[in-house]
Amino acid sequence: MKSLRKQLGKESVSGVLFTLPFIIGFILFMIVPMGISLYYSFCDYDILSPPVFSGLNNFKEMLKDDILIQSIKVTFYFAFVSVPLKLLFALIVALLLLKNSRMSGFYRAAYYLPSIIGGSVAVSILWKRMFAMDGVINKLLGVIGIETNFSWLGDTKTALWVLIILVVWQFGSSMLIFLSALKQIPVTLYEAAEVDGATSISKFFRITLPLLTPTIFFNLVMQMINGFLAFTQSYIITQGKPMNSTLLYTVYMYQQSFQFYNTGYGAAMAWVMLLIIGLITLGLFATKRFWVYEGGL
Repeated sequence: MKSLRKQLGKESVSGVLFTLPFIIGFILFMIVPMGISLYYSFCDYDILSPPVFSGLNNFKEMLKDDILIQSIKVTFYFAFVSVPLKLLFALIVALLLLKNSRMSGFYRAAYYLPSIIGGSVAVSILWKRMFAMDGVINKLLGVIGIETNFSWLGDTKTALWVLIILVVWQFGSSMLIFLSALKQIPVTLYEAAEVDGATSISKFFRITLPLLTPTIFFNLVMQMINGFLAFTQSYIITQGKPMNSTLLYTVYMYQQSFQFYNTGYGAAMAWVMLLIIGLITLGLFATKRFWVYEGGL
């Protein structure tokens, strides 16, 4: 008994015991499903009948699928437009909130709130109603003298931008990360720059921005991954319409897997998406040394 208690008291053993629930959950709910999905990607499988191994047929079909190619284009446009805009707004708001005041805590909570609720089904439904022909947006335009019954969600030029604006609105988490990084920059650097006669713009581009590049890089990688995995906004608000102009890759993958019962094809799409995200992340890390400041303070 004493021997067992002594063994459990060791730091290494205690660490394993405390992390064991997470490890078991990770294996059961991540590794095992991923392995099954990888097998299904090489099978002709429709959920209702047993999977039949078909080799690379699913991947070959993807090369002929025009809708799939369209969804990839839409997803790239969505991610590469929404992510920079989100980070830009997050940085601007973080700079505005840098100075402490009595209302700072309230403002930070208010700006962070959309990041918590923004991805919910309820907000997506609300956003859909706001941009409807009889929604709030058109009525507000009418109040300022612009009479319009424009169909924001029915026009191929504006429908995707409705989704992009919703994503940009959820800049709270990036804003808090930027705010934390800004507070770590020594005030003495700005004081020395003022002595040398530097302007506010010069201080931002020569001190603030270079020292923020590691944080910008972190936010960029995380938000880019989230951008390619976006699902709820497109599925709830537009279902990929009109004319597949808002059909994100994840939505099309869901349709293939659970609406068209082409689950093997959907599994193959999932692994291709994993490859795309991996290549983009690898590309970001490959270019990191060219624009991320890694010098010490």
